[in-house]
Amino acid sequence: MDERELIDSIPTQLWIAGKPTDAEGGKTFPVYNPATGDPVAHIADASPADGMRALDAAVAVQPSWAATPARERGEILRAVFEEITKRAEDMALLMTLEMGKAIAESRNEVRYGAEFFRWFSEEAVRIHGRYQHAPAGNGRILVTKQPVGPCLAITPWNFPLAMGTRKIGPALAAGCTMIVKPAAETPLTMLLLAQLCADAGLPEGVLSVVTTKQSGAVTGPLIEDPRLRKLTFTGSTAVGQKLVEKSAKGLLRTSMELGGNAPFVVFDDADVDAAVEGAMLAKLRNGGEACTAANRFHVHNSVRAEFTSKLVEKMGTMQLGPGTDPETTLGPLINADQLATVTELVDDAVAVGASLELGGKAPGGAGFFYPATVLADVPANARILQEEVFGPVAPIVGFDTEEEAVAAANDTEYGLVAYIYTENLDRALRVAEALETGMVGVNRGVISDAAAPFGGVKASGFGREGGFEGIDEYLETKYVALTP
Repeated sequence: MDERELIDSIPTQLWIAGKPTDAEGGKTFPVYNPATGDPVAHIADASPADGMRALDAAVAVQPSWAATPARERGEILRAVFEEITKRAEDMALLMTLEMGKAIAESRNEVRYGAEFFRWFSEEAVRIHGRYQHAPAGNGRILVTKQPVGPCLAITPWNFPLAMGTRKIGPALAAGCTMIVKPAAETPLTMLLLAQLCADAGLPEGVLSVVTTKQSGAVTGPLIEDPRLRKLTFTGSTAVGQKLVEKSAKGLLRTSMELGGNAPFVVFDDADVDAAVEGAMLAKLRNGGEACTAANRFHVHNSVRAEFTSKLVEKMGTMQLGPGTDPETTLGPLINADQLATVTELVDDAVAVGASLELGGKAPGGAGFFYPATVLADVPANARILQEEVFGPVAPIVGFDTEEEAVAAANDTEYGLVAYIYTENLDRALRVAEALETGMVGVNRGVISDAAAPFGGVKASGFGREGGFEGIDEYLETKYVALTP
């Protein structure tokens, strides 16, 4: 279907208790196309009372959903995967219209996001406990897992589908109900997902979507309500810290996937061409608007000139334009604020001595576009080496020794992911163990996988999403002591 027809087919109300419903007072807010700056739709703007209605629905159905056989829960999740797959083109176009990424990127996200429903449909039936004799011989130990209970997920704008599905999938598989508060910039994709979940047979109230421009006012009372038992958040470290503080009063279970400042380390024995290809993926996936995006390129001085030259050549081929244009390989940034942030960080780096090798200047005009940019010889005091740029900018610095590279890579408060390129297996394992990150990519520029545990350390948060570990975030462990 065409763009207008697609937009008109999407629920624009709140999704509560399995159906669309108006926000209190009929309030709405606009959603903009980053390629034009024009509104594409007006969405229900929830009030705190609307948030409570969603929690009431989640609480009401929690016992019956937890009691639903795991096989049945898994079959519903698998059906959602099938629904997403059938509507993949519509969902990709919708995502591009509200977030801006190139349509090919959106298609990749739909495939990736759908995979969490398939993966956790299989994990629903593999929630294990244990039974053993007490070591003293005076009884038996029975350990079982139970769903945490109603959950709140707060998701970001950069991956409108996947950041939701990797929370919704394990929560529903575990037997938890969930309320999702998507980013105000990109609510349409999540509303379409809610509709597809209903089409797949998900019972009313198990999943609600509450869209709002007043996030704190709506989520604050939910976090303080003792009926809510889990908060999961993906977003900035600053917001994550505030949410953890708010959740502490009720000792709420929390998972935090926060900011990143990923180092991309290229050693002297690396295959430089492979490293450049990996750099393109690690830097420009999602236009650089990803917490996993390579933020700093640490390149051994013996190959730095070659790497820089080849990266400039590759990044120079990126076609800037509206994400709906099939020729576009680099879409706009999400909004004017993000454009200003990227511009400011690049200008600061140049001002303190970095060499601008490519890009570095927004084209102006409609939309929030910024070109693929390469900075060489970036001084240590450049802000871009310490702050998450969230844009298509690659700052390059050199190093001479392995110890120097590891120290530079770890010189950040963040610890989400790191990338290393080397042909030496011993070095790869040694450096991977020394890096203070929750994930490491060795000779590869993309590490995200529904079957792998995603998450960080330090200021990048705690908890894991995906893999066998992902479902544990939504389960409580219960110990039952039995007499002999």
